[in-house]
Amino acid sequence: MAAIQPRRKRKSVRGFVIAWVVITAMMGAITFAAIYTAYGVLQEDPIVDAPQQRSLAIPTATPEKDDAAAVAQAVTPVPTLRPSATPQPTADSQAIALAQAQQVDPTAVPTTLPVNDRTYAVGIQVQESFDNQDVWMSTVVDQLHMNWIKQQVRWEDIEPERGQFDWGLLDTVLPSAADHGLYVMLSIVTAPDWAREQGVDLSRHGPPENVQDYSNFVAQILQRYPGMVHAIEVWNEQNLDREWTSTRGLTAANYVELLRETFQTVKAIDPGIIVISGALSPTGFSDGIAAWDDFVYMDQLIAAGMLNYADCVGAHHNGINIGPSVTWDNVPNDPTATFRGPFDNPHHSWSFRSTLQTYANKVALAGGDQPLCVTEFGWASTEDMDGFPQGFEFANDNTLAEQRDWTIEALNNMEQWDIVWLAFLWNLNYGPQAGWDSSNDNVPYSIIGPDWNFRPVFDALGDWQLQYQERIGQ
Repeated sequence: MAAIQPRRKRKSVRGFVIAWVVITAMMGAITFAAIYTAYGVLQEDPIVDAPQQRSLAIPTATPEKDDAAAVAQAVTPVPTLRPSATPQPTADSQAIALAQAQQVDPTAVPTTLPVNDRTYAVGIQVQESFDNQDVWMSTVVDQLHMNWIKQQVRWEDIEPERGQFDWGLLDTVLPSAADHGLYVMLSIVTAPDWAREQGVDLSRHGPPENVQDYSNFVAQILQRYPGMVHAIEVWNEQNLDREWTSTRGLTAANYVELLRETFQTVKAIDPGIIVISGALSPTGFSDGIAAWDDFVYMDQLIAAGMLNYADCVGAHHNGINIGPSVTWDNVPNDPTATFRGPFDNPHHSWSFRSTLQTYANKVALAGGDQPLCVTEFGWASTEDMDGFPQGFEFANDNTLAEQRDWTIEALNNMEQWDIVWLAFLWNLNYGPQAGWDSSNDNVPYSIIGPDWNFRPVFDALGDWQLQYQERIGQ
């Protein structure tokens, strides 16, 4: 996205500062003083290119359990309540505010709202670190040359009691991302116990009883961090009971109710934010109780009106052990593969290509013009690991070279298919954050391998990004 590239952004800010000085000089010292007092001076925040490294050396520890909170605590124990930094507006939001205050022609301000720029863009999931957040952000910008990151937000962790917030995570992540000129997609999940339905199984994740409680939480984030959030994914894999345990069951209409309320809340606060429907899990199974097949559930979502309340349709696919160009009904046999699912039991859920292209076809047939936002994709490999997570035997079949090649192939495919808006690779740094725990099912996807060595996919991603930016004129 041309408007997102950090260096280009700083040039735009410098150009704006020059124009602003000329305009305010013409308006007089009084107007200048008033605007200066209200908004401050826009200054560029130089980002010095870090030298290319093949490994990093940051101390880590191994978490005791496999979840996002444990991974964060593995690096630094998270206090109950961290001091809250006052969020500052981004350069883009300041530029717009200044233009409005001066009542000048807004076209003179070189800004593009995220929702208005559908240029294909690639980002990556960055696991938070209270000690090393700036290191990870610099890695994304200076070595991967990306402009977007994804961050999952667990509502239950931030508002464990109604009205009582622990903003430590987002106070760390969002200002750091803003400082590095990054756009941020938040995936917001898991209602706290106080918000859940009466009588529901609280040992499993699920939605709130009142959808307004969720939208109120989203509003709290946007009001606390103005200009720092650029896309929001409303929930995650809601076609699975383990993610959407509700007394009303796995009902698509109930999810669309949550999406509708959140969409309207977000647009009332910041219409430039991209609202993404929760990505489905390609299950290969459908009983309507534990899971719905994602194709079936997508039809139900569309019938319930999802397309009226989404700028982008969320999608997931983890690649399994076949390449991204293979359709589910034409998988060439690999006699060396130990995981036989795609080869012996053909089903659309195995195929990256079939999943994405079918979603896009369903949206188009329903009259929608929404592209896909692939909020999680990647190929797991255990080649440099000692063991593998239970249920992830397919990762043993993927070499590090295949992880690299298939990831780049997927990026090229998504660009050529012209059905994807944003694509987020899973993931940058779960490996080091989890101490490369072989039982953690996020670790085989990490592009930073054991002993802080960059896996082959790391350099390939950075090279692809530079070539892509040159190709589109960024």
